[in-house]
Amino acid sequence: MAKQKKKRNKVYTGADASITRPTITRINAANRNKLQQWWFEKKRFAKPALIAAGVAIVVIFLVVELVRLFTGAA
Repeated sequence: MAKQKKKRNKVYTGADASITRPTITRINAANRNKLQQWWFEKKRFAKPALIAAGVAIVVIFLVVELVRLFTGAA
């Protein structure tokens, strides 16, 4: 097996090297009330939890209605 060539990890700075552009970070300020700010910060975790809770409530409701239908209770 041939010897592996070492990879170059040095930045090329020759005359025809590409110019590195500065990275621009755009920031938008927003005035939010406490509830809006909480939702903005916790949305990633709260949204799936609310969806799961909604699905669980619908399933429980359907099971209760199904049992009520078969038992004949009014």
